[in-house]
Amino acid sequence: MSHLAWQKSSYSDAEGADNCLELAQGAEDLRHVRESDDPSLVIITTTAKLRAFLLGAKAGEFDRLT
Repeated sequence: MSHLAWQKSSYSDAEGADNCLELAQGAEDLRHVRESDDPSLVIITTTAKLRAFLLGAKAGEFDRLT
């Protein structure tokens, strides 16, 4: 997966600390997600599933899980 172009959020710490998620576009409709402090662990999903997850997180659907 070293061939992927990883992108960090513009909201990431400006000091370069490893405290954010990184996204990369894979082959076809695949999206790769990893945490910057453990780049060896990568989740691979589709654009539609990632979009649904992000919309759910923004809507507070997972707030009760804490």
